[in-house]
Amino acid sequence: MISFAADYGDLFRRAGGFVNKILKGANPATLPVEPPRKFDLTVNLKTAKTLELTIPPAILAAANEIIE
Repeated sequence: MISFAADYGDLFRRAGGFVNKILKGANPATLPVEPPRKFDLTVNLKTAKTLELTIPPAILAAANEIIE
């Protein structure tokens, strides 16, 4: 019904930066592990209505995607 997950597009773009560094000779073992920086909030209103739940307007306003 509600998903808060890493933005995969951002993860793939940042992975490209790591590939670039490795191809230019960087040692992969020395590259830092970076946590996700961007997240997406998705709300499935159809499921919420089926479960007879009301999603607060503040959550709907913050959502990146709303499934109706």
